[in-house]
Amino acid sequence: MLWPGNATRAGLKPMYRAVTESIEVTVEPEYAPERSRPEIGEFFWVYAVEIRNLSDDTVQLRARHWEITDGGGRTEHVRGLGVVGEQPILKPGEIFRYSSGCPLASGHGIMVGSYEMVAADGRRFEVAIPAFSLDAPFAPRTVN
Repeated sequence: MLWPGNATRAGLKPMYRAVTESIEVTVEPEYAPERSRPEIGEFFWVYAVEIRNLSDDTVQLRARHWEITDGGGRTEHVRGLGVVGEQPILKPGEIFRYSSGCPLASGHGIMVGSYEMVAADGRRFEVAIPAFSLDAPFAPRTVN
C-alpha cells in the first residue's frame, strides 16, 4: 500500500518519500526471503534509505527513532545515535545513503520514524521518516 505523496515505479520496489524542513527522506523496503523462516514466524525485510539535503544549510543527523508495528499490533520503539554507526554531516545538495534491516514475527507490518537533525547554527529539529509498509509477497494483506 502506498500513501499519498509516494510512488511505485513501474516494475520496481515501492518507494516512500517525506520532506521536512527541506530534508528529503526516501525509503525502499524489500522482503528478504533468504533471511526469513516463515514456518517458525520469522520474517525479515531490508530497506534502503536516502537522505537528501535540499536546504541552504549544513545539517548533521544526530539520532533516530523508529516505531515498528507488526501484523499483530505489537509496537516496538527503537532509539539510538546516528544511523549504521554514523552521524553524517550533509552540506547543501549532499545525499547520504544507507541500508538496514528489520525482523518481524508476522508477514506484514509498518515502520515510521524520525531523525533528530542539528543545523550548523545549533538549531535542533525533527525530520520525518515516511511510514512504509512491510508486506511479504505471500502474506495476506491487512491494514495496520
